[in-house]
Amino acid sequence: MRNVRVWLTTLLGATLLVASSCVSGSSPEQAANSNGATRQRDPNAPVKIGFSMDTLKEERWQRDKELVEKRAREVGAEVSVAVANGDDRLQINQAENLLTQGVDVLIVAPHNGEVAASIVEAAHRRGVPVISYDRLIRNSDVDLYVSHQVVKIGEMQAGYLLERAPKGNYVVVQGSETDNNARLLHQGQMNILQPAVDRGDIKIVANQPAKEWAASAALNIVENALTQANNNIVAVVASNDGTARGAIQALAAQNLAGRVLVSGQDADLASIQQILLGNQTMTVYKPIQPLAYGAVDAAIKMARDEKPTTTDTVNNGKIDVPATLYEPVAVGKDNILSTVVKDGYHTLARICEGIPADKCPKP
Repeated sequence: MRNVRVWLTTLLGATLLVASSCVSGSSPEQAANSNGATRQRDPNAPVKIGFSMDTLKEERWQRDKELVEKRAREVGAEVSVAVANGDDRLQINQAENLLTQGVDVLIVAPHNGEVAASIVEAAHRRGVPVISYDRLIRNSDVDLYVSHQVVKIGEMQAGYLLERAPKGNYVVVQGSETDNNARLLHQGQMNILQPAVDRGDIKIVANQPAKEWAASAALNIVENALTQANNNIVAVVASNDGTARGAIQALAAQNLAGRVLVSGQDADLASIQQILLGNQTMTVYKPIQPLAYGAVDAAIKMARDEKPTTTDTVNNGKIDVPATLYEPVAVGKDNILSTVVKDGYHTLARICEGIPADKCPKP
C-alpha cells in the first residue's frame, strides 16, 4: 500500500510539473510597472492605449486627440479616448473604466495635476504604466512625462512683450489654478518680469489666475485692471490664446485693442488672425504632432516592457519623472509663414479668411 501511495504521489508531482510548464510556455507576456505590479497581455495582440483627456474645448486639444488616434492607427495600436470636460471626479471614473477595459498603457492629460495622482495609483494596482501628457501629474509615481518646455514658454511670452514695451504698467493673466502648467508658465513669466519690476521699469497692476483658462475670466481681470490703472496699461501677459482673446475683448471696449501688447500660447487659428489684425502681439506655437506621436510611441514601448527614450527629468513633488520636453516657438506676424503654415498647422487660406488682403502674409 505504501508503494502505491509513493507511486501516486510521484505521478501527481510529475503531472503538475508538466502542466505548470505548459502554462508557462503558452501564457501571455508579463510586464511590470515601476512599482513591481504585473499585467498580462498577449504579445500578438494590438497594444491597447487609454487616453484620458481633460477637455476638447480648445482647438489645440482637438488636435491632440486627432493626432494620438492617427499615430495609433499608423502603428497598429488601439486607442480609447475619454474626455472629462473639466470634471475631476468624471476623469477619475473614466480612467477607471479604461483600466477595466484592459488597456495596456494609460495616457493622461489631467484636469487637476494633484487629483490625478489617484489615477496613477489605480493604474499601478493593475500593473498599467501611466504617461502624464502635456500637464504634469504631481505627487505620484507617474512613469513618464511628455510635454513642452513650459517654463521657457512663460519666459518667451514675457520677454517678447518686455522687449517691445520696456516700461509701463503690466497685467499678468495666469492660467487655471488647477493646472500645474499654469504655475510653470507663471514662474517663467516672473523670471523675466521681476527684474524689470525691481528696477522700477514696470509695474504689475494685476497678476491673477483665470479660472479654467476661460476667456471670460481673463476679460474680467483685464477690465478691473484697466479701471484700476485708468486705462494706463502697456502690456497684458496672457498665458494662452483663449485668455488673450478675453483680454483683447476688454481692451477693445476701451478702444485700446492694437495699442496694448498681448501675448498668448497655442497658435489657435483665431489668435493667428488677431495677430495679423494687430490686436494680439504674439503666441507660442507648440508643435503638437511630435508630442502626440511621441506619447503613442512611448506607450507602445512601455506596453512591451521597453524603456522609452527621454531627454530630461522633472520633479513632481515626489519623484524625478523621466521626461521628454519639446521645443516651443514664438510666433509674431513676421514668422507665421515659416512656422505654423510651413508645418501645416494652419493653411494660409484658412488664416486669411475674413482678413483684409493687405494684412494677409504673402507666400
